[in-house]
Amino acid sequence: MLRKFFAIVFLSVVVMPQFADAHHSHANYDIRNWIEIEGTVRQVVFIAPHSIVYLDVTDDSGAVAVWALEGASPAGIFANGVEREDIQAGDAIKARCHRHRDGSNGCLLGFITPMHGDEARDHGNERHWD
Repeated sequence: MLRKFFAIVFLSVVVMPQFADAHHSHANYDIRNWIEIEGTVRQVVFIAPHSIVYLDVTDDSGAVAVWALEGASPAGIFANGVEREDIQAGDAIKARCHRHRDGSNGCLLGFITPMHGDEARDHGNERHWD
């Protein structure tokens, strides 16, 4: 019985945190550099473990690409003062984030600034999303 107890304690203290750390690794992002992008929100998904903002970004030639911006969990985002209504589909936003290392259309969110013009929904106020 005592062996089983120590085995459970060992797994809980030593092994499980390594799995959690591996899941939350940011190795696929260029975390040394920030990029700034602007676009129109296609969809906001508040789901654990990571919320996602899908953003339509127009390039210099006028082509639109969908970007996936990965944020923290909903609880983490809301703890930073963000409210669910602050950004919605169709809203213009600016984002500062760390791009995927492979150059694909996605990034690890740092901050979002709503640019929709609605003061009641935090227009122009940058908020932390990670």
